[in-house]
Amino acid sequence: MDTALRPVVPPLPSIARLPDGQVDVAQEFVNRLRAAAPRFADAAGAGSAVVREVVPPARHRRARCRVVLRSPDGGERDVTFLGPVSRPAVLPDRTFEAQIQQWLAAAPDGEAAGLVADDEAPDGYAVDLTAWAAPSATVTHLPTTAMPLLGAAVPAAVPAAG
Repeated sequence: MDTALRPVVPPLPSIARLPDGQVDVAQEFVNRLRAAAPRFADAAGAGSAVVREVVPPARHRRARCRVVLRSPDGGERDVTFLGPVSRPAVLPDRTFEAQIQQWLAAAPDGEAAGLVADDEAPDGYAVDLTAWAAPSATVTHLPTTAMPLLGAAVPAAVPAAG
């Protein structure tokens, strides 16, 4: 493998600490996304992944992450993801890196991919994760109780589907 043509990825910076001892939230966001690169590769079925660009969310801009996926045969796929404006989600499954992993694992295509025009993306398109909805899990069970309707006699239990 010819490594001379591969870009050098700088080492991850250490976590920046503010003067009062608190962690810089924006830097922590960048570090988390860069550290998630191996999970992105696994989710996409790629040999490796490099996070080329990360822009943390703010009041005036959306989160942005550019990931380059490398297949074992040497092919590359460059994907830009757009996330929310403002702060990252509190729920662990709704963090920006989790949404990227879900998108890569789902491998959507066409309009279902959440593609939007983006002048800053290398190919002119980015994945808008705030517009894309991950495929929901199938319901494996039905509720066994029903709410009675006003003035009607409704059985208290509904037979389970079989």
